[in-house]
Amino acid sequence: MSVNTAKVDARRKLDYKSFDELMADADRLSSGNVKTLGNWSMGQIFQHLANAFNGSIDGFPGGFPWFIRAMARIFKKKLIGGPMPAGTKMPGKLAKAVMPEPTSTEVGLANLHAAVSRLKQEPHRAAHPVFGEISKEEWDTIHLKHASLHMSFVTT
Repeated sequence: MSVNTAKVDARRKLDYKSFDELMADADRLSSGNVKTLGNWSMGQIFQHLANAFNGSIDGFPGGFPWFIRAMARIFKKKLIGGPMPAGTKMPGKLAKAVMPEPTSTEVGLANLHAAVSRLKQEPHRAAHPVFGEISKEEWDTIHLKHASLHMSFVTT
């Protein structure tokens, strides 16, 4: 039975300010006894973040409908600066590109480390599936908000 992630209580309160902070938390959690509160294992969470990070460099297939993109661009500053909501549904091709298969913690963590390394080394960023062309700094902010959301479902 699937968990409605928008209604999960007892999530950790997170707001990563750097990729180093994210990776320190991921490394710490991967070596301990943890519980996930949503629908994914810790390995799947790591893999999903790696998929999204790599997609910001390589590009994403598909995107959100035009009316969502238009509204999001109007409220871009507020949306990028605020917390990312749980339970957001993505359109088909985009969802398929970032959704993780069953993945071990070790494989997911290794892929997350590799993706963060790419983000730090590669200056190019593809268009965002909602906001279109945005800066590397805006992408980084979105990635850290996205990571804060998903990692909040991992508890000790």
